[in-house]
Amino acid sequence: MARLLATLLLSALCSAAQALEFVSVAEPAILYDANSLKAKRLYVATRFLPLQQLVVLEAWVKARDSTGKVFWIEKRNLSSKRYVVVTAQTAMVRSNWSNSAPVAFVAPRQLGLEWQGNSGDWVKVRHRDGSTGYIRASEVWGE
Repeated sequence: MARLLATLLLSALCSAAQALEFVSVAEPAILYDANSLKAKRLYVATRFLPLQQLVVLEAWVKARDSTGKVFWIEKRNLSSKRYVVVTAQTAMVRSNWSNSAPVAFVAPRQLGLEWQGNSGDWVKVRHRDGSTGYIRASEVWGE
């Protein structure tokens, strides 16, 4: 009995450790108000949408998007590949992590960018066209 309780506790701790990780939507997927295919369908999430995992179950994940909306999504529709979404009206993506660095490209609000790592207050990102650069962490969500 003690061994079973220890196993259950360890499983719960592992799920809790995963709970605040960021993931992305692998393919367009339906978001639900509960963890069931019979639940109310809320809307369709686009590919690469970054999500913050709140609760991880066997086949479902309760998640939050950049607007703060909370919903359920089937776990099979998620990818561990990380993306961020631009929250600033317009953000300058720089060639390195400095405000004085040359602008690599301009990122409009709601643009999804592939997350490639953090460097202090800066996030290294990659645009779908292959351009890379650094954006201030305060100007994106999902990092």
